[in-house]
Amino acid sequence: MKHRIAAIILGRKWPAAVVRSARTAKSVVFAALATALLVALPASGTMNSPAPQFSLSARGGSTISLAQYKGQVVMLNFWASWCGPCRQEMPLLQDIYRKYNKLGFTLIGVNVEPDSKAAEKMLTEVPVSFPVIYDKDSTVSKEYDVSGMPSTVIIDRKGNIRMLHRGYKPGDENEYLDTIRALVRE
Repeated sequence: MKHRIAAIILGRKWPAAVVRSARTAKSVVFAALATALLVALPASGTMNSPAPQFSLSARGGSTISLAQYKGQVVMLNFWASWCGPCRQEMPLLQDIYRKYNKLGFTLIGVNVEPDSKAAEKMLTEVPVSFPVIYDKDSTVSKEYDVSGMPSTVIIDRKGNIRMLHRGYKPGDENEYLDTIRALVRE
């Protein structure tokens, strides 16, 4: 019955296999669009809401908490040493940090690996001067709904999440810069 209805809707009597194939193709396209929207949209309830507080061990042995950067624009960049796009993005993040950190902006790299040895090795190959913390049990990553590498979160001076960006491809840094410039001026 469904196939006959579909054939009538299409305005022509099509063989049942063609109608089923067309419905399947539409389902695949719909699923792909829905997935793309889910990846592009921020996690529900996170935009313009208070950023989850944390305190983690940092490179060099100190402890860093989000609270110590109150009043600054903060970029959290969640990364892993095995992530190619993370490695590609790191020098660009260093440039952003160097250019804007005197304007009330800081960047914190959040390594998500259980063992920090691989991260330390990568940081000798791709050195950065911004703080790096270790989220070895993914507690902070879960709080920020990180689902892929890299993921970038930008927090405004009031402590609210203003941007969540998943993944990296060349040119994404322009979106970061636009957000940072706007928030530094607020």
